[in-house]
Amino acid sequence: MHRSISRAAGTAAAAATLAVLACGTASAHVSVDAPGAQQGKYSVATFRVPTESDTASTTALTVILPNLKSARPEPIPGWSVKVDKNEKKEITAITWTADPGAPGVGPGQFQRFAVSVGPLPAQETVSFPAKQTYSDGKIVNWDQPAGKDGAEAEHPAPSLTLAQGKADAGDDHKVDSEAAHGSADDTDNTARWLGGIGLALGLLAVALGLGNVIRARQS
Repeated sequence: MHRSISRAAGTAAAAATLAVLACGTASAHVSVDAPGAQQGKYSVATFRVPTESDTASTTALTVILPNLKSARPEPIPGWSVKVDKNEKKEITAITWTADPGAPGVGPGQFQRFAVSVGPLPAQETVSFPAKQTYSDGKIVNWDQPAGKDGAEAEHPAPSLTLAQGKADAGDDHKVDSEAAHGSADDTDNTARWLGGIGLALGLLAVALGLGNVIRARQS
């Protein structure tokens, strides 16, 4: 009986260890987060970069962007930033590099790299393939698409799910202002027409009155 209990306890411990290791492996992926990100809008994307090595530090991160008009990285002490553009002046990639003498992201640590980006593509999901460089020269490419049936790839590319873009309140205000302006113009034009008609009737009345006076004097 005692041996059965011991074996059961050992099996449970082993299962728990595997579960912890699995969770650790999943959480060690380079990922991106942008709460409330919408298609065609601007957002702040934060890339979470853990160091998986037990002996080397993360010293550089390159993120591929989907040809964006704007990308403004948040300054990070001890890191320099390089922004790549194509011939159309669209931003295609950002590279963060640890400054000489800076520790980078050490073993067992992680770093957040935030950047304001936009307008985001008009599609349901957008991927940001990344390249993580270690101090020992090792490079890990996080660029694999999701596996079949939603299975996670070994080195998945960081990706975002984008909500449908909504009209800005400023756009609604602009439409309302234009409508109000048009209504005011219509009202003004109507007033002018009515004023013109009134003036014409007044002149006609004056002319008729003068005619009557002249006829009265002649008679």
